[in-house]
Amino acid sequence: MIRPLCYPSNFRPIYTPTMSTYQTLPGIFETNIANLELIARGKVRDIYRIDDDNMLIVTTDRLSAFDVVFPQPIPQKGELLTQISNFWFARTGDIITNHLSDLDLCDYVSQQDYDLLESRSIIVRRMKTLPVEAIVRGYVIGSSWKDYQATGNICGIQLPPGLPQAAQLSEPIFTPSTKAAVGDHDTNVSFEQTIVLIGEEKAAQIRDISIRLYQSAAKYARERGIIIADTKFEFGLDDKDQLVLIDEILTPDSSRFWPTDQYRPGISPPSFDKQFIRDYLETLDWDKTPPAPEIPQEIIDKTRQKYQEAHDILTGED
Repeated sequence: MIRPLCYPSNFRPIYTPTMSTYQTLPGIFETNIANLELIARGKVRDIYRIDDDNMLIVTTDRLSAFDVVFPQPIPQKGELLTQISNFWFARTGDIITNHLSDLDLCDYVSQQDYDLLESRSIIVRRMKTLPVEAIVRGYVIGSSWKDYQATGNICGIQLPPGLPQAAQLSEPIFTPSTKAAVGDHDTNVSFEQTIVLIGEEKAAQIRDISIRLYQSAAKYARERGIIIADTKFEFGLDDKDQLVLIDEILTPDSSRFWPTDQYRPGISPPSFDKQFIRDYLETLDWDKTPPAPEIPQEIIDKTRQKYQEAHDILTGED
């Protein structure tokens, strides 16, 4: 689900007149495609109108953490996220239809824009977005660990007592959330609340498909040395009221990826995802509200490296 972007106060774009794109070199912070109507800017994605039935989604290199956008991009992050997501879309087509269109980007933008954006862009069919994020957890970590410590359950699901941090659950659980107002944090809801929001049939469909997607991906990733601790999916409805997988899937921005050889219960394992930069931010005297602090170059470089590692391991490509 796309939320409006609040720019960091210390961001200053550099404009290259021969391109229709604002960028902070070497990463792309923001795009401006002259011949397409901008629909929205999310925390990471810029969305443009192709026609009444299709949209262009450009994944920039913007970094967001704790619902705050940072002034420095992570170079190549948008390309890596797009390629990972497309890899999973191709692998999961037998489970559920996704929103990818068969339109070609080169038919809708200039050659300059195509060369710059092709590896970080997808054209998708327009869908009616459902107001629920479908989160599947296979391990007790992050906000679910805090909830479990406080209540013994996660989103109303009672768990066995005495589980350590990062413990693997006997079965993955569905813990949906809804989007709060801009700038606030997502809100966890129970399955019963999800039924109120979207109806019993759609709620059950989303739960069952999300768990199936997670199980299939987790098995594949584990065989290649990555544990998918948790992940989130988003869904929309097409013009026939059929469920469609949308947004991004199973990327380092939407999932927790752990190296299997460094995992052990009782600690927060090292990761191939955004958790690395969250852990760094937790060491700062920062209240998690704008303006975002500047990030040292070594942290930016390490974050890009982790995204690259996840890409290479999962897709089998450099």
